[in-house]
Formats: sequence, structure tokens, C-alpha cells
Amino acid sequence: MIERLAIIGVGLIGSSLSLALKQAGAVGEVVGYGRNRRNLEKGIQLGVIDRFEASIVECVADADVILVAVPLGAMQPVFAELKSNIKQDAVITDVGSAKGSVVAAAEAELGDDFPRFVPGHPIAGTEQSGVEAGFASLYQNRRVILTPLQQTAADAVEIVDQMWQRSGAILEYLSVEHHDKVLAATSHLPHMLAYALVHHLSHLNDHDEIFRYAAGGFRDFTRIASSDPVMWRDVCLSNGDALVVLIQQYQRELDRIAAAIRDNNADELLKLFGRAKTERDSLIGNC
Repeated sequence: MIERLAIIGVGLIGSSLSLALKQAGAVGEVVGYGRNRRNLEKGIQLGVIDRFEASIVECVADADVILVAVPLGAMQPVFAELKSNIKQDAVITDVGSAKGSVVAAAEAELGDDFPRFVPGHPIAGTEQSGVEAGFASLYQNRRVILTPLQQTAADAVEIVDQMWQRSGAILEYLSVEHHDKVLAATSHLPHMLAYALVHHLSHLNDHDEIFRYAAGGFRDFTRIASSDPVMWRDVCLSNGDALVVLIQQYQRELDRIAAAIRDNNADELLKLFGRAKTERDSLIGNC
């Protein structure tokens, strides 16, 4: 059991973890910190946190586990501030969706406490944000990826592993580099496609009519374009190398489809669509 959990950034991810751990009887006190006082007060009302502090330093005092759940661009200053008040043997972890930049920030700021840092990423979420978006079942049977390094303390990894398991998650382990490559393809690129499609259609002359008649497929595909723009700006900047390669490859696929349409090449279209359908149908059971 975690006696005291400090959550830096009490939004969907952090609040859902707190609620899951409380429901499982796996945490004692949960202390929150964030820039929005109203959000923190709501967190107390909802039972997400037991109290909140006005500074990161106060929030992490005597915490056994510190969860950093802020946008990727804010990770380094958070690490720099919290390191001054970490108790001995406290464990630090995060939920960032690009691990390379987070690990670099932690290594630069945490110093001797870096081996107590366990990089993590829950593959779960919604397009909603804020403490009110949290719910205890978010992680049930969802994957959480940990990317410990060679110098990461084994007991710290075990504590974070057990924390996520108690929330209902399925744990998997990847290297930092492999995680960022895989997530660029499966999460980051789809978000870019959704953002780009909505942005493009919104600039057409008849965009009001286009959105009025949008069917379920359009709503499903573009749902993730309602995600937090700050978070996804930071994802792009943090995992840009892998993401740009994928965007360029995807552009070539669109060029291939455009050429087939332009050439009235029914066989090419059927071949491409059929292969995509077969691949998607074969994989959907594992998603």
C-alpha cells in the first residue's frame, strides 16, 4: 500500500489513478498540486485528493510515490522544483506519452535521485481533461508501459508496477526508444490526422454544412481532435523525429490513393482497401 501519493497535475490521468487506488484500498493519503485552484477544490469534493498544496515542494513532502502528470513541456521545471524536497527512497514516476524527452529531463534535474525515477505511460484516456473527467475504471484491462533504464532501482520499478496493477492495468515493458517509435505510429500519428482533417475542413467555404451532415464515422475518427492542444503540441515537439518520418510515409500512401483515383485504377484501389481491411480485422482482437 502507498501511504502517501503526491500527484503533480490533477487531471484525467492522475485523478483516475487516485480513484482506482482508493477503490482498491491501495493508497492512504493523496495530495495534489496544480495551477488551477478551482480544479483542486473540485478534486477534494469528488474525493480524488484528500488535500492540496500551494507549491510542488510542499506537495511532495513525505510522499512515498510522486506522480508527475503534466504536459511534456512542463516536465523539466517540475523535476527541478520537486527534487529539493524528496524524502529518502521516495519513488518518482510519470505518465508522459513520449519517454525520450522525459528521461532526459529527469536525468538532467534529479541528480542522485534519478535511479528512483520510473518512466511510465498508461495507454488509456479520453478526449476530456480536468479532475472531473477522471473515473476509477479507466485503467481496467488497459496497458501501461514502463520503460526503466539500466540504472533504475529494481524496488522502485516494483512499486510502480504494483501501483498500476492495483488500478486494474496490464503492465508491459519496453525500451525508451522502442516505446517512442511504437507510440508515434499508434497514437501520435492518428492524433495528427484527426487534427489535420478537422483543421482542413474548417477552412472550406461550406464547412458549416460539412459538419452539419457529418456521420458517425466522421465523429468517431475526429473525436481525438478534441484532445488538449497543449499536450499534443508538446508530444509533437518531444517525439518529432519519429513522428515526421511517419507523416511523410503516410503522405506517400495518400498520394498513392490519389493517383489510383485520378487514373481510374479500380484494381489498385481494391487491392489497397482489401489489404487494409484484412490487416485491421486480424488485429482488432488485440486492441
